Order: sequence, then C-alpha cells, then structure tokens
Amino acid sequence: MTLSAFRPRLLLAAAALLALPALAHAQVLPALTSTPAAGGGTQYSLSLQTLLFMTVLVFLPAMLLMMTAFTRIVIVLSLLKQALGTTTVPPAQVIVGLSLFLTLFVMSPVFNQINDVAVKPLMDNTLSLTQALQAGSQPLRKFMMAQTRKDDLALFVKLSGHKPLASPQDTPLTLLIPAFVTSELKTAFQIGFVVFIPFLIIDMVVAAVLMSMGMMMLSPVTLSFPLKLMLFVLVNGWDLVIGSLVQSFVR
Repeated sequence: MTLSAFRPRLLLAAAALLALPALAHAQVLPALTSTPAAGGGTQYSLSLQTLLFMTVLVFLPAMLLMMTAFTRIVIVLSLLKQALGTTTVPPAQVIVGLSLFLTLFVMSPVFNQINDVAVKPLMDNTLSLTQALQAGSQPLRKFMMAQTRKDDLALFVKLSGHKPLASPQDTPLTLLIPAFVTSELKTAFQIGFVVFIPFLIIDMVVAAVLMSMGMMMLSPVTLSFPLKLMLFVLVNGWDLVIGSLVQSFVR
C-alpha cells in the first residue's frame, strides 16, 4: 500500500486527537461545589469529600504513630531487644509487625466505637463528612485523655498560652496530641527500665564472677547472653511483657 493511501487515515487520526480535549472538556464534572445545608451549615460535593478523604489518608501513618498505643508498645519491645543483648533477633520488621497487631488489639474497642458513631452513619448518608469527623474523634480523644498525665497537659497549655481548661472535654487536639505522646514516652521508658533490671543483674553477676576468677580476657556478654535467654524462656517472658503492656493502658 502506497503512502497516498495512508493519508486519509492519518488525517482522521489527527482530527480525532485534536477533538479529544474538547470532548473531555464537555464531560468535566464540577469538582468543588458546595450547597447550603440545614442549620446554617455547608454541604460539599462528593468530589470534594473524596479529596478530603484522600488527604486524611496521607496523615494515617502519623495518626497511627502519635494517636494510638503504637508508640509505647514499639519502644518497650525495642528496649526489651536491647536488654536481651541481641542486635538482629528478633528483626526490626518483626518488632514493628508485632507492635502493629498489638496496637490493633488494644485499640479495637476505640475503633469499634469510631465505626459505630462515624463510619457507618457516613456510609448511610445520615452524617456529613464534617459531622463524621467530629463524632469519630470523640472515642479517640477519650482514649488519649485517659493515658495523658495532667502535668504533661498542663505543660502544653502553659507553652501555648491557652486559657485554663474548664474540663478535659474542652482540650483541643493541638494540645492533647503532644501531651499524649509525651506521656506515652514517659510510660514506655518506665516500663523499659523495669524490663532492663533483671538482665542488668545477670550482666553484673557474670562480670563479677569472671573478675573473681581472673578471666579478664573473656567478655561477660559471651556468658550472660545464653543465661538471659534461658531466664527469659523459663519465666515465659513474652507473655509477661505483652500482658503487662496491654494491661498498662487505662480502659
């Protein structure tokens, strides 16, 4: 087939490509629209709600780290790993994975409440997106408030220059979240200190025995490590640590 035979087809293809922007423009839907709602509120279009939902998804990792039990759990398990004297066992992926599933276990009552008061009504179109966010934040706020120390909360109220809080329910999230994280760090290090004590005693005893025997060239870690593993297994250490972690959260 000659080149002249292809020319009509090429012209038709070029015309179709030129017409695509016009067709796309004709099919564009209004993305950011809002209509007045009952009670003086504003009802946003579905496309804007989708945009807001996708924006919230970006902050989910930070919310998981800062607004749940994950911080305390992962710090305590990491300190336990250091107390045992292991560098690669269990791997970091196992520590993080176990922390995630323990977080889901601890936070399951809170997540169920959020699902009942916010997610289901939003899916049934009985609540707007703004109302669902406000309703869903209440169970999470209650959980964080129960774990937050009063002195930590008072510190951030003082630093922000906020007026004195009339009640815990009046605490804004901008003050509650950093106070909650600070309290979680304190609690995690306190639990980690208690976990460290028996292993530290074993290290001191082994080092004293080696020094009394004149075996200065032998590293105490070489002997203390299997002893710490044996002690941890005999006392069923994983159940003790995980059980104490879960029970440390105020319900």
